[in-house]
Amino acid sequence: FLSVAAFVFDDYGLSVDEYNQRLVGEAALNYLAGEGDRALDWVWAESDKYYGAVFDVPLIILLERILGLEDDRDIHLGRHFLTHLFFLTGGVFCYLIVLRMFGSRTLALVAMVLFLLHPRLYAHSFINPKDIPFLAMFMIALYLAHRAFRRGTLAAFILCGVGVGLLVNLRIQGVVLVVAVIALRALDLPFATSIRERKRMLLTGGVFALTAMLTYYASLPVLWTDPVGRFAEMLRTLSAHSNETFNLFQGEWLYSRDGPPFDYVPVWVGITTPPATLLLALAGAIALVWRATRRPLDILRNGPLRFGFLLAALPVATVVAVVVLESNLYNGWRQLYFLYVPMILLAIFGLHWLTSFLQTRWMRVGGYALVGMGVAVTLTSMVKIHPLEDLYYTVLVDRSEPNYLVDHYDTQYWPHYHLKLGRKIIEDHSEQAILLSHIDIWRQYLMLEDSEKKHTALSGGMLREGFYSDQPVSNQEYRIMIYNSTIATLSGRFLENPEGRNEKIARAMLTGDPVATVLEGEPIVRSVFDVYHDGDALVFVREGYDCIGEAPPMFVHIYPVDPGDLPARVAQYGFENMGFFFRETGTSLDGLCIAISRPLPSWPIASIHLGQYRFRRGSLWDVRFSLTRPESNSLALTGEPVARSRFDVYRDGDELIYVRDECTGDEADAAFGLHVYPVSPDDLPDERTQYGFENRDFRLWTTGGWWKGRCTAVALLPDYPIASIQTGQYDETRRLWWVEFTLRDGQ
Repeated sequence: FLSVAAFVFDDYGLSVDEYNQRLVGEAALNYLAGEGDRALDWVWAESDKYYGAVFDVPLIILLERILGLEDDRDIHLGRHFLTHLFFLTGGVFCYLIVLRMFGSRTLALVAMVLFLLHPRLYAHSFINPKDIPFLAMFMIALYLAHRAFRRGTLAAFILCGVGVGLLVNLRIQGVVLVVAVIALRALDLPFATSIRERKRMLLTGGVFALTAMLTYYASLPVLWTDPVGRFAEMLRTLSAHSNETFNLFQGEWLYSRDGPPFDYVPVWVGITTPPATLLLALAGAIALVWRATRRPLDILRNGPLRFGFLLAALPVATVVAVVVLESNLYNGWRQLYFLYVPMILLAIFGLHWLTSFLQTRWMRVGGYALVGMGVAVTLTSMVKIHPLEDLYYTVLVDRSEPNYLVDHYDTQYWPHYHLKLGRKIIEDHSEQAILLSHIDIWRQYLMLEDSEKKHTALSGGMLREGFYSDQPVSNQEYRIMIYNSTIATLSGRFLENPEGRNEKIARAMLTGDPVATVLEGEPIVRSVFDVYHDGDALVFVREGYDCIGEAPPMFVHIYPVDPGDLPARVAQYGFENMGFFFRETGTSLDGLCIAISRPLPSWPIASIHLGQYRFRRGSLWDVRFSLTRPESNSLALTGEPVARSRFDVYRDGDELIYVRDECTGDEADAAFGLHVYPVSPDDLPDERTQYGFENRDFRLWTTGGWWKGRCTAVALLPDYPIASIQTGQYDETRRLWWVEFTLRDGQ
């Protein structure tokens, strides 16, 4: 299995959760480094800060700190391999627990093979950083629990507590094993043969519970500052998980927050688990019932039958709890993959029971051969659909009717298969410059090798259909198929006569002449990116930058001339935020990056503050500017200023315009004071009458701009007759300048 992994681990693209789990690990490390709650704000969702990082932190330390990997592709490939290695470790413990239970290496080997050759779990073992580590750790913790009860020593229960505590860290559902171990230890008390033995049982059970709790708290730093309060907050957050989606199940769309129907989990398990395992698990359940009817008290005593009933109870109790509590399940049954652990062990109970009826060695060989045939069928299916094993369906589902699967079941929640699609297109058009346009491909672009990226770029959300080339392309449609269902398509297009801004920019990228063919004139501001104003949008251009690979978000804060123009939802902030990711709206080819903002608002814009930053690394750059040059602003400056000082002050109707050339950034960032004195004090608003003037303080960035050293700002005047005005600019420590004047019309 390890040898196979070395050949196939780079066949899988990135899943949705991989990048975010890496953030969770880094947030935990930064929290440990003393950054406090600020470190937790980098995760994408409120609930993510309470996800245990006991698996992700070692990955970051090993791959990025010790080995020093910096390239995204290398980091994620390393994570793929190590996640799969942990999955294989779960298989080793599956072997060990069956060996301890039955004393048969043959049964132990069968158990490990069945565990590792579940097609969906196998694919997820590379790309699923949440559910697979929990599955593997569940197997390890279950082995430690079985070992603890078999040995009965204090050391064994301490080790079991450590394993179960780490399990709960990975996912709070691991608490079922805490309850199970304590309940089983309590069941042992009536069978104690002496007071001393009863005390030992109480001691081992209590030490287990304490060890599990301490391990959990020790491995979750977010709980350290307020263990009780943070734990209560975590339970509230995770019980009302914010993630919500629609699931396609048996041809109907189900809203995940409404909870699944009773048949949701059984059906998903039934149609995605190899039939041989299902049949053997069913046989195992029958065997347990048959043995229980013969020796019912063994269900209570510490032994194989009691352990078997625990395994049978876990899936049943979990499914009932999921339905009753209306749990938020989505993406098939991946949140419950850990239930495959008791299923495998039940299957071995069934296999052991069935082979007990076979009298001769050759009959038992024949029985194992039948199991081997089932495994061979599953392995053949995995080879045929590789690397799409996560979309495996059994023969219980119609796999022949065209598009039956995509019309009835959720098949596209983790579109890592776009890596395979993109690679096929690049291979067939290796001499052409290509823009891959599908929005789902951006994540897979990070997994391409440098040779594959050489003439290839993403257009993000700028071009959403097909792929675009600088040379004629065939009408061939590239598809990703699973059985007889199409789950992804991309067709080629040659941009010979482009129309529209997006197509023009795509054409410019492909021909290597970005600005001349798309944008005219000088940029309105030059910074890390040159920024152009093109109709209703801003266009960002930069050379020598991989804006898709870096994938940093842009922030664009737009300040209005009149704050009353702002939508109510952002009025408290004083600006409209139009942040975006380049992967959503931009493209990069041969070191040239172009991105287009969303449409600008229709109301008059005073100034724009924009920049780019990375999570955890702070601001990379930011700049503020006026949307148009002051000379061509609709608020035209005519005549003499009404006052000359550090800023020249002009009157334009009901507004004052402040202008200064050779303005520094510090001066532009200082606040303005504007005190308006009325002709009649009765005109003042009630809250201002005690001062005798109306205060209109503002900052340049909320109402003005800074363009090539020229500062401009606009202030609205009240509508009552004005006697005089005092205005100036100051910072927190000293006044910079101050002037008093009357308006020119004599009011």
